[in-house]
Amino acid sequence: MKIRKREYGSCNLIGRNVELLRKEKGMKQKEFIAKLQLFGLDINPTSYSKLEGQVRIATDKEVYAIAHVLNVDMARLFCDPKQSE
Repeated sequence: MKIRKREYGSCNLIGRNVELLRKEKGMKQKEFIAKLQLFGLDINPTSYSKLEGQVRIATDKEVYAIAHVLNVDMARLFCDPKQSE
């Protein structure tokens, strides 16, 4: 598993949880991005990486699509990551 090179930012609340949940489900970023795109979310790898790294804002549409693809309630994306480990 690849280790994060940079510290997390503070532009969104969900990035760290999205990364943890995606990894729990055994999905690589490329595979997850493809599923988001099939769901109708126009997102590229750079933009997605910045979302996970919390260095850009996550839109409501992205939060909805991510929760759907991960098959979790949207509220789960906002939980304290320390509680979800």
